[in-house]
Amino acid sequence: MRSLKPLITVLLTLVAASLVSTASVSAQSLKIGYVLDTAIQSSYKAWQRANDLWETERKAWDTEGQNKQQELQDMVAEYEKQRLILSDEKKKEREAAIRAKQEALDAYTRQVYGPGGTAERKQEELLAPLTENIRKAIEAVANDGGYDIIFTMQSNLGYIRPSLDLTQKVLENLEKLDK
Repeated sequence: MRSLKPLITVLLTLVAASLVSTASVSAQSLKIGYVLDTAIQSSYKAWQRANDLWETERKAWDTEGQNKQQELQDMVAEYEKQRLILSDEKKKEREAAIRAKQEALDAYTRQVYGPGGTAERKQEELLAPLTENIRKAIEAVANDGGYDIIFTMQSNLGYIRPSLDLTQKVLENLEKLDK
């Protein structure tokens, strides 16, 4: 069952848009539409190619991380087997090597999957131009069809006719309130 959150968001936005339109001086009616992001992503061939490439790269990163994890586990297991017969000096060496291996694994994980990491940058590199194309296509549909607002069900894409922007009026009212 699909989440109700996107539907509730759309409904609340529609209510807000309705209130704005009834409160505005001009008695124009709004033409509103929506776009199903998932349908676009599953039908847009360029998106699918980018997603396939992303999955290939993600699997390679995962495999490398799993290999590093396995190496660490093997080192720990070998150390545990030999711990009782190792000298204190050899124990310290092995423990230091294990810590270094753990730190290297942690660094790899942060480098690839952390904020601003390789994975995030690659995803942005692959999807940013496609997201821009989708935005342009939505705007073209809005302009060609005379839509004032087009919502998307999950992303922050979409279109709102610039003439509906009340930001400047709110700022002017804030200045009046501050006086």
